[in-house]
Amino acid sequence: MKLFTHPGASSLSVHILLREIGAPFELEVVNVTTKMRTDGSDYRTAAPRGMVPLLVLEDGAHLSENLVIAQYLCDRADRHDLMPPCASMARYRVMEWQSFVAAELHKSFIPLNWQIDDAMRKLVLARIANRLAFVERDLVGPYLTGDVFTAADAYFFVIGSWTRFYGIPLDPFPRIAVLLASVGNRPSVRAALAAEGHGMVDVPDPAPQP
Repeated sequence: MKLFTHPGASSLSVHILLREIGAPFELEVVNVTTKMRTDGSDYRTAAPRGMVPLLVLEDGAHLSENLVIAQYLCDRADRHDLMPPCASMARYRVMEWQSFVAAELHKSFIPLNWQIDDAMRKLVLARIANRLAFVERDLVGPYLTGDVFTAADAYFFVIGSWTRFYGIPLDPFPRIAVLLASVGNRPSVRAALAAEGHGMVDVPDPAPQP
């Protein structure tokens, strides 16, 4: 398999899952802003939409879209901790959080990359805070769905970590802060960030061991 990713973009969550699973894969980091690959060629020759993540399978077939790739990888590896079995309520809870992160939180950050005035920025930040408040209230354990790290946590970690990049304080959201710190210290996450770069995922270095 080959994964195309952009540093610190939502594709990082797929990268994390590949490392959690331990599946062999090739990584190519591209620039989705300029649509350029590392060899200088146009990324759109590989991915016509010009977006990440893109997963190329062993038979040459392509899969796109974060949530779809996450489910494919976890199902293929029978990693029911990351993505619970089909038709189980636990699976739907993971998918519910994935959908919320994609539709409500991820998209809320996009206007911060535009040329907007102070009034609009205030509205955007208020929307983000509102969505984070839902997460703070509704996460049911150390992770979004309980005691087990899932594909939803990998995705939320990436988007939630953008708060540091944009200077959004997490003081009102202490449970989220703990979750992000915990996920940020997972070996899979540290390895993925080291391989592709941090981009907008600004996470503190782990505390030194005594």
